[in-house]
Amino acid sequence: MAQILALARPLHLWRPSLMGFASLHTRSMSSLEKRARAVFSAAVESVQPDIVVRRGLKREGNKLLAGGQSFTLSNNLYVVGFGKAVLGMAAETEKIVGDHLVKGVVSVPQGIQKTLRNHGKQRMLLENCSKITVMEGAKHNLPDENAQRSAECIQELTSGLTEKDLLLVLISGGGSALLPAPAPPMSLQEKQDVTRRLAAAGATIQELNTVRRGLSLLKGGGLARCAYPAQVVALILSDVIGDPLDLIASGPTVRSETRPEEVLAIFERYKLSDSLPSSVKEVLSQTIQLQEQPQAFKDHTLNIVIGSNTIALECASRRASELGLRPVILSPAVCGDVHSVAHLYGLLSRFACYPGKEPPPELAAQILQMGPEVGVESWDLCRTLTVLEKERKEGWGATCLLAGGEPTVQLTGRGMGGRNQELALRVGVELSGEVRSGAVFLSGGTDGQDGPTDAAGAVTDGELMNETKNQGLDVNSALKNNDSFTFFSQLSEGRRLLMPGLTGTNVMDVHVMLLPPPAF
Repeated sequence: MAQILALARPLHLWRPSLMGFASLHTRSMSSLEKRARAVFSAAVESVQPDIVVRRGLKREGNKLLAGGQSFTLSNNLYVVGFGKAVLGMAAETEKIVGDHLVKGVVSVPQGIQKTLRNHGKQRMLLENCSKITVMEGAKHNLPDENAQRSAECIQELTSGLTEKDLLLVLISGGGSALLPAPAPPMSLQEKQDVTRRLAAAGATIQELNTVRRGLSLLKGGGLARCAYPAQVVALILSDVIGDPLDLIASGPTVRSETRPEEVLAIFERYKLSDSLPSSVKEVLSQTIQLQEQPQAFKDHTLNIVIGSNTIALECASRRASELGLRPVILSPAVCGDVHSVAHLYGLLSRFACYPGKEPPPELAAQILQMGPEVGVESWDLCRTLTVLEKERKEGWGATCLLAGGEPTVQLTGRGMGGRNQELALRVGVELSGEVRSGAVFLSGGTDGQDGPTDAAGAVTDGELMNETKNQGLDVNSALKNNDSFTFFSQLSEGRRLLMPGLTGTNVMDVHVMLLPPPAF
């Protein structure tokens, strides 16, 4: 392993239910595949909205405990929320705080209550007598007038709070589209138009987020300022790599470092400043001091990440141990093109299951060189290779390699699929190479929906190509047309698909690769 470590310097150093099981006919499910599905199920279960709220929020008499702090309850609690998983978070919050809740408003996706009811997720719905008002909007995950009305109601509630009040803010992925509050006199349409023009001109996601925060009343810490002098506690279910608080739902409870001149500089960079609507220019001409109500953040705002991809992987790791596997977490930050990510998993499989005494050093070198392409730190790759090599030498048995994140797909066709299914298909091709390791790979979206399909992802292994050939299917055509869902639906009657249904949560994707011991 000394050779591996020399190639890259370290950077700054339940209730499990087997989801997606179909009845078995022509294709039997291996023991490794069953365990891979069980590990994924545990990851998703650990970040269910009610579970993360119970983990992050506790009540002892008239004291509410969160983030290591204690807050006095005296019929002084208010709740607001916005995001795709917020309804389930709100339902559990109300159960915990009880009669101390005065009032609440949550902004959730259009149709979410009906969808949850149809999927048997009654535990994520509020009671009929709830003190929390549910407002739906942001159809197709785009800000609209309904979402703007929800934001206005949230702003109205928070702006009337006093120093005696406690505000719980529930935040999850999709929250930005559900909290549109353009700074007056700018309209929502004008704000959307200028951000679309910026995107078309080639602005980066960081620049777009800076503009959105700079033109919003509630994003970039605006909600916390609005609620001052009340105490604000934000419970956050993160769907962003690295859990950056200022990016999750555009950071409504996080102090922004965005100045109007920064926003203007971005418009000037893309030669759009002269064509801005007068309302946008008026907003940017107003002097906004960063020092405005600094105590609203220093003494009165607490942000707590109660659910994340990292937490899901840690719980998956514990479940893997219970199933007799040796877990190792690679990284919760895997990104980049699925083609590169699939190649990394193929190389890791060959390294872990290399037949013979020891894998060649050049194989480890290839793996380490891929780090920047897939968002994995050199130190994480070195650590993982060290563990895999130790397992080879000591004969620990099957290893469970875990990772998470959000890879991307380059669209070249018009088929139906999603990044998890395409990643699984590409890894299956990698595992079907000349040296078959016996590894099993699963990729699934924790929200239960991969792209515009009913599947969360798929499971694959080194037998994929033989299975495909025997059934007259064409892998290359499916990949070229981005048609992974159609492919897996036809292959062995869809038994490789991961079909948990809507989960009610979202912490990006989970990757599970089970690696049997090498044959010496």
